[in-house]
Amino acid sequence: MTLPIVAIIGRPNVGKSTLVNRLAGDQQAIVHDEPGITRDRTYRPAFWQDRDFQVVDTGGLVFHDDTEFLPLIREQAMIALNEASIAIFVVDGQLGPTSGDHEIAEWLRTQSVPVILAVNKCESPEQGLIQGAQFWELGLGEPYAMSAIHGSGTGELLDAVITYLPSTDNIPEETEIKVAIIGRPNVGKSSLLNALTGEQRAIVSPISGTTRDAIDTLIERNGQTYRIIDTAGIRRKKNVEYGAEFFGINRAFKAINRSDVILFVIDVIDGVTEQDLKLAGRIIEEGRAVVLVVNKWDAVEKDSHTIYEYQKLLRDRLYYMDWAEMIFISAMTGQRVDKIFELIDQAAEAHRRRVSTSVINEVLEDAVKWHSPPTNRQGKQGKIYYGTQVTSQPPTITLFVNDPARFNDNYRRYIEGQFREQLGFKGTPIRLFWRGKRTREVERSANRATKV
Repeated sequence: MTLPIVAIIGRPNVGKSTLVNRLAGDQQAIVHDEPGITRDRTYRPAFWQDRDFQVVDTGGLVFHDDTEFLPLIREQAMIALNEASIAIFVVDGQLGPTSGDHEIAEWLRTQSVPVILAVNKCESPEQGLIQGAQFWELGLGEPYAMSAIHGSGTGELLDAVITYLPSTDNIPEETEIKVAIIGRPNVGKSSLLNALTGEQRAIVSPISGTTRDAIDTLIERNGQTYRIIDTAGIRRKKNVEYGAEFFGINRAFKAINRSDVILFVIDVIDGVTEQDLKLAGRIIEEGRAVVLVVNKWDAVEKDSHTIYEYQKLLRDRLYYMDWAEMIFISAMTGQRVDKIFELIDQAAEAHRRRVSTSVINEVLEDAVKWHSPPTNRQGKQGKIYYGTQVTSQPPTITLFVNDPARFNDNYRRYIEGQFREQLGFKGTPIRLFWRGKRTREVERSANRATKV
C-alpha cells in the first residue's frame, strides 16, 4: 500500500537519523558523530495512534557550497519534499538558531509542503522550553522541544504531525517482495536502483563508499509491490575502518537477512573476484533467493559468441550458485533492466514454494529408479524411505534414510538436481537434511498413519 510520507529535513549533525530511528522504532538509520553520514533518502515505516506512514531521512542541507556530495544531497532533499505530506525541520536546541537554519527556513517557506519545527537535543525538561523558544525567530510556527535520543517530546511532535496525514484504514495490504541489491563497491548498485525505479533515487558517484545506509524504496509493477533495498558496497574486512563504512556494511548484511531475493551485482569488466565469492557464500548461508545481475554490459565489445563466453567464465567461478538465473544488463543505459522483475518474481515464488509430501515422494521414487543409491565397501546399500518438506524460504526437505553415511556427495547432488528439475526450484537454494531412521521406526510410522 502507498503510505503518506513525512520528510525529515535539517542541517548536518542535528540528529535527523536519530529521530528517524525513534519514530520508526528501530535502529536502521546509521547514527555516528560525524557530519554528512546520511546522503541518500532512506525510508522507514512508522505508526502513531491510528496512522501508518513512512518517514524519510535526508542528508544534511548546506547551501552556497557545491563541494563533494552537497548538491546531490540537496537534490535528494527536494525530491523527498515533493512527495511528502509534511516536513519535520530538525534544529539543534543546544546550539540555538544558526545562519544555516535561517537559510533552510527561508527555503522551506518557498515550498508548498507544511512544516513542523522540531528542536532536538533538549534533554533537560527545565531548559527545553527556553531552548525551543529561541526558534520562534525562524518564522515557522511553534517550536516543539524534544530529545530524539531519549524520546521526550516526540509524542507531542507526532500528535501535530498526524493532523496533516490522511487515514490509511481502508487501504488494502499487499504482499511485497523484499529485494536487496548486494555487491562490491562501484559495481553499479545505486545506478541499478535508479534504473529500476525510473528516478534519481540514490546518489551515484565514482567515489567508493558513496552509499552508506541501506536504502528502502517501494515500487509497484503489474500489481506487485517490491521493496528494493540498496546497500553499501562490501569490501574485505581488513580494509574497513570503524565508522560510517563499518555501520553501512553491517546494514548490508542485515539487508541480506531480511530479503526474499538478492540482486547480486557483478561488474562484467572485473569478473567474479575473491570478494564476490565470499559474498556468494554469505548469501547462500542465509538461504536467500538470487538473481545474478552482470552489470556494465555496454562497456564490452561484443559479437554473437561473447555473451556465451562470459556466461561460461562467470558460471565456472560461481559453480555452487548454478541454480541462480543470470542476466546481462547496463544500469547506465537501462538495457534489459525491466526483465529483472520477471526473474525476481520467479525466484521469490520458488523461494516461498511448499510441495506436498506425496509429490516429493513421487520425485524420490523416480530418481531412485533411474539411479540407485550407492553401496559401501561392506556391500550395504543406502535406502531412502521417504521425504517431506519441513519449511520454505528457502525450501527445506528432510529425507529419512537407513544410514546418512551411505550417501556420498555425488548422490546427494543428484537428488538435489532431481528436485530442481522436477519441481522447478529456479533461483533459490534448497536444503536437504539426511536423517537416519531404523526400519522398525519407519514401519511404526506407516502403521500409525494407516490407523489415522
